[in-house]
Amino acid sequence: MKISVLGCGRWGSFIAWYQATVLKNQVISWGPEGEYSYEVLKNTGRNEYVELDKSITLTCDLKFAVDKSDVIIISISSQGLRGFMKKITAYNVKDKIFVLCMKGIEESTGKRLSEVLIESGIQKNKIAVWVGPGHIQAFTSGIPNCMIIDSYSAELKKELANKFKSNLIRFYYGNDIIGNEIGAAAKNVLGIAAGVLDGSGYVSLKGPLMARGAFEVGKLIKAMGGEFNSAYGLAHLGDYETTLFSEFSHNRRYGEMMAHGAKFDKLAEGVMTAKAMKELADRYNLEMPITEAVYEACFLSHVFEDGDGAKNCMNIILKLFDRVTKSEF
Repeated sequence: MKISVLGCGRWGSFIAWYQATVLKNQVISWGPEGEYSYEVLKNTGRNEYVELDKSITLTCDLKFAVDKSDVIIISISSQGLRGFMKKITAYNVKDKIFVLCMKGIEESTGKRLSEVLIESGIQKNKIAVWVGPGHIQAFTSGIPNCMIIDSYSAELKKELANKFKSNLIRFYYGNDIIGNEIGAAAKNVLGIAAGVLDGSGYVSLKGPLMARGAFEVGKLIKAMGGEFNSAYGLAHLGDYETTLFSEFSHNRRYGEMMAHGAKFDKLAEGVMTAKAMKELADRYNLEMPITEAVYEACFLSHVFEDGDGAKNCMNIILKLFDRVTKSEF
Protein backbone atom coordinates (compact mmCIF):
# COMPACT_ATOMS: atom_id res chain seq x y z
CA MET A 1 0.00 0.00 0.00
CA LYS A 2 1.31 3.46 -0.91
CA ILE A 3 0.73 6.00 1.85
CA SER A 4 1.24 9.75 1.93
CA VAL A 5 1.23 11.43 5.32
CA LEU A 6 0.52 15.15 5.00
CA GLY A 7 1.90 16.99 8.00
CA CYS A 8 5.19 16.07 9.66
CA GLY A 9 4.75 17.47 13.12
CA ARG A 10 4.55 15.36 16.25
CA TRP A 11 1.73 13.02 15.25
CA GLY A 12 2.35 13.12 11.49
CA SER A 13 5.98 12.07 11.88
CA PHE A 14 4.90 9.18 14.09
CA ILE A 15 2.32 7.99 11.55
CA ALA A 16 4.95 8.00 8.81
CA TRP A 17 7.30 6.09 11.12
CA TYR A 18 4.56 3.58 12.01
CA GLN A 19 3.46 2.99 8.43
CA ALA A 20 7.02 2.47 7.20
CA THR A 21 8.80 0.86 10.14
CA VAL A 22 6.04 -1.29 11.62
CA LEU A 23 3.73 -1.97 8.65
CA LYS A 24 6.42 -1.84 5.94
CA ASN A 25 4.30 0.31 3.63
CA GLN A 26 5.71 2.67 1.00
CA VAL A 27 5.50 6.08 2.66
CA ILE A 28 5.81 9.69 1.56
CA SER A 29 6.04 12.26 4.36
CA TRP A 30 5.06 15.79 3.33
CA GLY A 31 5.60 19.11 5.06
CA PRO A 32 5.62 22.71 3.80
CA GLU A 33 9.03 24.04 2.87
CA GLY A 34 10.36 26.39 5.52
CA GLU A 35 8.18 25.03 8.32
CA TYR A 36 10.20 24.09 11.40
CA SER A 37 9.00 20.47 11.63
CA TYR A 38 9.79 19.77 7.99
CA GLU A 39 13.17 21.47 8.05
CA VAL A 40 14.26 19.51 11.13
CA LEU A 41 13.41 16.21 9.43
CA LYS A 42 15.05 17.28 6.17
CA ASN A 43 18.27 18.36 7.88
CA THR A 44 18.60 15.62 10.50
CA GLY A 45 16.29 12.74 9.49
CA ARG A 46 14.76 12.77 12.94
CA ASN A 47 12.95 14.88 15.52
CA GLU A 48 12.45 14.60 19.26
CA TYR A 49 9.95 11.76 18.76
CA VAL A 50 11.08 9.49 15.91
CA GLU A 51 13.86 8.73 13.48
CA LEU A 52 12.51 8.46 9.95
CA ASP A 53 13.14 5.13 8.26
CA LYS A 54 15.40 5.47 5.22
CA SER A 55 12.61 4.04 3.05
CA ILE A 56 10.45 7.14 3.70
CA THR A 57 10.43 9.78 1.00
CA LEU A 58 10.41 13.23 2.60
CA THR A 59 9.10 16.01 0.36
CA CYS A 60 7.70 19.52 0.33
CA ASP A 61 6.06 18.91 -3.08
CA LEU A 62 2.35 18.57 -2.31
CA LYS A 63 1.36 17.48 -5.82
CA PHE A 64 3.94 14.69 -5.72
CA ALA A 65 2.69 13.51 -2.32
CA VAL A 66 -0.95 13.47 -3.46
CA ASP A 67 -0.36 11.94 -6.90
CA LYS A 68 1.92 9.09 -5.85
CA SER A 69 -0.17 7.43 -3.11
CA ASP A 70 -3.43 5.53 -2.80
CA VAL A 71 -4.13 6.62 0.78
CA ILE A 72 -3.72 10.20 2.00
CA ILE A 73 -3.40 10.56 5.78
CA ILE A 74 -3.78 14.14 7.02
CA SER A 75 -2.31 15.25 10.35
CA ILE A 76 -2.27 19.03 10.65
CA SER A 77 -3.84 21.66 12.90
CA SER A 78 -7.61 21.16 12.68
CA GLN A 79 -8.35 24.86 12.19
CA GLY A 80 -6.24 24.90 9.02
CA LEU A 81 -7.95 21.93 7.36
CA ARG A 82 -10.43 23.77 5.13
CA GLY A 83 -7.75 26.02 3.63
CA PHE A 84 -5.43 23.05 3.20
CA MET A 85 -8.10 21.09 1.33
CA LYS A 86 -8.34 23.90 -1.24
CA LYS A 87 -4.72 23.16 -2.14
CA ILE A 88 -5.22 19.38 -2.23
CA THR A 89 -8.35 19.42 -4.38
CA ALA A 90 -6.47 21.38 -7.03
CA TYR A 91 -5.02 17.96 -7.92
CA ASN A 92 -6.75 14.76 -9.08
CA VAL A 93 -8.06 13.16 -5.89
CA LYS A 94 -11.07 11.33 -7.33
CA ASP A 95 -9.84 7.83 -6.45
CA LYS A 96 -7.89 8.70 -3.30
CA ILE A 97 -8.78 7.50 0.19
CA PHE A 98 -8.50 10.18 2.89
CA VAL A 99 -7.80 9.37 6.53
CA LEU A 100 -8.05 12.15 9.12
CA CYS A 101 -5.63 11.51 11.94
CA MET A 102 -6.42 14.71 13.83
CA LYS A 103 -8.87 15.81 16.50
CA GLY A 104 -10.87 19.00 16.50
CA ILE A 105 -14.00 20.90 15.48
CA GLU A 106 -13.87 23.77 13.01
CA GLU A 107 -14.28 26.83 15.21
CA SER A 108 -15.83 29.11 12.61
CA THR A 109 -18.62 26.67 11.63
CA GLY A 110 -18.92 23.98 14.31
CA LYS A 111 -18.34 21.38 11.58
CA ARG A 112 -16.74 18.02 12.21
CA LEU A 113 -13.51 17.53 10.26
CA SER A 114 -14.97 14.86 7.98
CA GLU A 115 -17.71 17.35 7.09
CA VAL A 116 -15.03 19.82 6.06
CA LEU A 117 -13.65 17.20 3.65
CA ILE A 118 -17.11 16.52 2.23
CA GLU A 119 -17.71 20.24 1.71
CA SER A 120 -14.31 20.36 -0.01
CA GLY A 121 -15.52 17.85 -2.60
CA ILE A 122 -14.26 14.53 -1.22
CA GLN A 123 -16.66 11.58 -1.55
CA LYS A 124 -18.12 10.41 1.76
CA ASN A 125 -17.28 6.77 1.10
CA LYS A 126 -13.61 7.73 0.63
CA ILE A 127 -13.25 9.34 4.07
CA ALA A 128 -12.15 7.70 7.32
CA VAL A 129 -11.06 8.97 10.74
CA TRP A 130 -8.34 7.48 12.92
CA VAL A 131 -8.81 8.37 16.61
CA GLY A 132 -8.23 7.00 20.08
CA PRO A 133 -5.60 6.96 22.82
CA GLY A 134 -1.86 6.74 22.47
CA HIS A 135 1.27 8.80 22.95
CA ILE A 136 4.18 8.68 20.55
CA GLN A 137 6.68 8.31 23.36
CA ALA A 138 4.90 5.14 24.51
CA PHE A 139 4.42 3.68 21.03
CA THR A 140 8.05 4.15 20.05
CA SER A 141 9.05 2.42 23.28
CA GLY A 142 7.01 -0.59 22.25
CA ILE A 143 4.05 0.05 24.57
CA PRO A 144 0.82 -0.87 22.70
CA ASN A 145 -2.59 0.77 22.74
CA CYS A 146 -6.06 0.50 21.20
CA MET A 147 -7.48 2.87 18.58
CA ILE A 148 -10.47 3.25 16.24
CA ILE A 149 -10.98 3.58 12.52
CA ASP A 150 -14.40 4.94 11.61
CA SER A 151 -15.93 5.90 8.29
CA TYR A 152 -19.17 6.56 6.45
CA SER A 153 -18.29 3.35 4.57
CA ALA A 154 -18.41 0.04 6.47
CA GLU A 155 -16.14 -1.54 3.86
CA LEU A 156 -13.52 1.20 4.09
CA LYS A 157 -13.22 1.21 7.88
CA LYS A 158 -12.79 -2.57 7.94
CA GLU A 159 -10.23 -2.49 5.15
CA LEU A 160 -8.15 0.21 6.81
CA ALA A 161 -8.38 -1.21 10.34
CA ASN A 162 -7.28 -4.61 9.09
CA LYS A 163 -4.40 -3.18 7.06
CA PHE A 164 -3.21 -0.76 9.75
CA LYS A 165 -3.31 -3.14 12.73
CA SER A 166 -0.18 -4.52 14.36
CA ASN A 167 1.10 -5.74 17.71
CA LEU A 168 1.59 -2.06 18.57
CA ILE A 169 -1.92 -0.80 17.74
CA ARG A 170 -5.10 -2.87 18.07
CA PHE A 171 -7.82 -1.27 16.00
CA TYR A 172 -11.57 -1.45 16.51
CA TYR A 173 -14.17 -0.71 13.86
CA GLY A 174 -16.03 2.45 14.82
CA ASN A 175 -19.81 2.51 14.50
CA ASP A 176 -20.60 6.20 15.08
CA ILE A 177 -18.52 8.66 13.11
CA ILE A 178 -20.35 11.63 14.64
CA GLY A 179 -19.76 10.42 18.19
CA ASN A 180 -16.17 9.41 17.55
CA GLU A 181 -15.22 12.70 15.92
CA ILE A 182 -16.92 14.84 18.56
CA GLY A 183 -15.66 12.65 21.40
CA ALA A 184 -12.09 12.72 20.12
CA ALA A 185 -12.14 16.50 19.83
CA ALA A 186 -13.88 17.10 23.15
CA LYS A 187 -11.42 15.08 25.21
CA ASN A 188 -8.88 17.84 24.56
CA VAL A 189 -11.18 20.33 26.28
CA LEU A 190 -11.39 18.05 29.30
CA GLY A 191 -7.60 17.81 29.18
CA ILE A 192 -7.31 21.57 29.68
CA ALA A 193 -9.67 21.39 32.66
CA ALA A 194 -7.59 18.56 34.12
CA GLY A 195 -4.45 20.63 33.74
CA VAL A 196 -6.07 23.52 35.60
CA LEU A 197 -6.86 21.13 38.46
CA ASP A 198 -3.27 19.86 38.46
CA GLY A 199 -1.84 23.36 38.44
CA SER A 200 -4.15 24.52 41.21
CA GLY A 201 -3.66 21.56 43.54
CA TYR A 202 -7.18 20.15 43.12
CA VAL A 203 -6.14 16.82 41.62
CA SER A 204 -8.85 14.86 43.49
CA LEU A 205 -11.47 16.63 41.37
CA LYS A 206 -10.24 14.84 38.23
CA GLY A 207 -12.48 11.87 39.04
CA PRO A 208 -15.68 13.96 39.03
CA LEU A 209 -14.34 15.81 35.98
CA MET A 210 -14.12 12.54 34.07
CA ALA A 211 -17.57 11.34 35.12
CA ARG A 212 -19.39 14.59 34.46
CA GLY A 213 -17.29 15.41 31.41
CA ALA A 214 -18.20 12.21 29.59
CA PHE A 215 -21.86 12.75 30.44
CA GLU A 216 -21.73 16.31 29.12
CA VAL A 217 -20.04 15.24 25.88
CA GLY A 218 -22.54 12.42 25.43
CA LYS A 219 -25.36 14.96 25.47
CA LEU A 220 -23.69 16.97 22.73
CA ILE A 221 -23.05 13.88 20.61
CA LYS A 222 -26.69 12.86 20.92
CA ALA A 223 -27.93 16.35 20.02
CA MET A 224 -25.78 16.26 16.89
CA GLY A 225 -27.22 12.94 15.76
CA GLY A 226 -24.74 10.49 17.23
CA GLU A 227 -24.96 7.86 19.96
CA PHE A 228 -24.79 9.10 23.56
CA ASN A 229 -22.74 6.07 24.64
CA SER A 230 -19.97 6.91 22.18
CA ALA A 231 -18.69 9.31 24.85
CA TYR A 232 -17.78 6.23 26.89
CA GLY A 233 -15.79 4.62 24.06
CA LEU A 234 -12.14 4.72 23.05
CA ALA A 235 -12.38 8.03 21.20
CA HIS A 236 -13.38 9.96 24.33
CA LEU A 237 -13.35 8.28 27.77
CA GLY A 238 -10.80 5.75 26.54
CA ASP A 239 -8.45 8.62 25.73
CA TYR A 240 -8.66 10.27 29.15
CA GLU A 241 -5.49 8.67 30.53
CA THR A 242 -3.35 10.07 27.71
CA THR A 243 -5.05 13.47 27.84
CA LEU A 244 -6.01 14.15 31.47
CA PHE A 245 -3.09 12.52 33.26
CA SER A 246 -0.06 12.09 31.01
CA GLU A 247 2.98 14.32 31.23
CA PHE A 248 3.04 14.23 27.41
CA SER A 249 -0.44 15.73 26.97
CA HIS A 250 -0.26 19.18 25.38
CA ASN A 251 -3.79 20.06 26.49
CA ARG A 252 -3.25 19.04 30.10
CA ARG A 253 0.00 20.95 30.11
CA TYR A 254 -1.71 24.02 28.62
CA GLY A 255 -4.24 24.05 31.49
CA GLU A 256 -1.55 23.45 34.10
CA MET A 257 0.56 26.35 32.85
CA MET A 258 -2.50 28.57 32.52
CA ALA A 259 -3.20 27.95 36.21
CA HIS A 260 0.34 29.13 36.88
CA GLY A 261 -0.25 32.29 34.87
CA ALA A 262 2.08 31.13 32.09
CA LYS A 263 1.58 30.36 28.41
CA PHE A 264 2.23 26.99 26.76
CA ASP A 265 3.89 27.55 23.39
CA LYS A 266 2.92 24.30 21.64
CA LEU A 267 -0.34 23.39 19.90
CA ALA A 268 -3.22 22.63 22.28
CA GLU A 269 -6.21 21.78 20.07
CA GLY A 270 -8.57 21.96 23.04
CA VAL A 271 -8.43 25.76 23.13
CA MET A 272 -10.24 26.37 19.84
CA THR A 273 -12.32 23.22 20.37
CA ALA A 274 -13.65 24.75 23.61
CA LYS A 275 -14.80 27.77 21.64
CA ALA A 276 -16.43 25.57 18.98
CA MET A 277 -18.16 23.42 21.62
CA LYS A 278 -19.42 26.49 23.46
CA GLU A 279 -21.06 27.68 20.23
CA LEU A 280 -22.49 24.20 19.58
CA ALA A 281 -23.94 24.11 23.12
CA ASP A 282 -25.65 27.43 22.45
CA ARG A 283 -26.89 26.20 19.06
CA TYR A 284 -28.44 23.05 20.53
CA ASN A 285 -29.57 24.76 23.76
CA LEU A 286 -27.51 22.43 25.95
CA GLU A 287 -26.15 22.97 29.44
CA MET A 288 -22.41 22.21 29.19
CA PRO A 289 -20.93 23.77 32.33
CA ILE A 290 -17.44 22.22 32.04
CA THR A 291 -17.12 23.38 28.45
CA GLU A 292 -18.32 26.84 29.51
CA ALA A 293 -15.72 26.94 32.28
CA VAL A 294 -12.86 25.98 29.97
CA TYR A 295 -14.04 28.49 27.38
CA GLU A 296 -14.16 31.23 30.00
CA ALA A 297 -10.70 30.35 31.31
CA CYS A 298 -9.20 30.35 27.81
CA PHE A 299 -10.97 33.36 26.32
CA LEU A 300 -12.61 35.55 28.94
CA SER A 301 -10.36 35.56 32.01
CA HIS A 302 -7.07 37.35 32.58
CA VAL A 303 -5.01 34.50 33.98
CA PHE A 304 -1.94 35.49 31.98
CA GLU A 305 -1.95 39.15 32.93
CA ASP A 306 -2.27 39.47 36.67
CA GLY A 307 0.04 36.66 37.80
CA ASP A 308 -2.62 34.93 39.90
CA GLY A 309 -3.59 32.30 37.36
CA ALA A 310 -4.31 29.45 39.76
CA LYS A 311 -6.78 31.51 41.76
CA ASN A 312 -8.54 32.85 38.68
CA CYS A 313 -8.75 29.45 36.98
CA MET A 314 -10.07 27.74 40.09
CA ASN A 315 -12.62 30.48 40.69
CA ILE A 316 -14.01 29.63 37.26
CA ILE A 317 -14.02 25.89 37.99
CA LEU A 318 -15.45 26.27 41.48
CA LYS A 319 -18.41 28.25 40.13
CA LEU A 320 -19.63 24.84 38.97
CA PHE A 321 -20.31 24.04 42.64
CA ASP A 322 -22.85 26.86 42.82
CA ARG A 323 -25.12 25.14 40.31
CA VAL A 324 -28.53 23.88 41.42
CA THR A 325 -28.50 20.37 42.89
CA LYS A 326 -29.93 17.77 40.53
CA SER A 327 -30.05 14.01 39.91
CA GLU A 328 -26.81 12.59 38.55
CA PHE A 329 -28.39 11.01 35.45
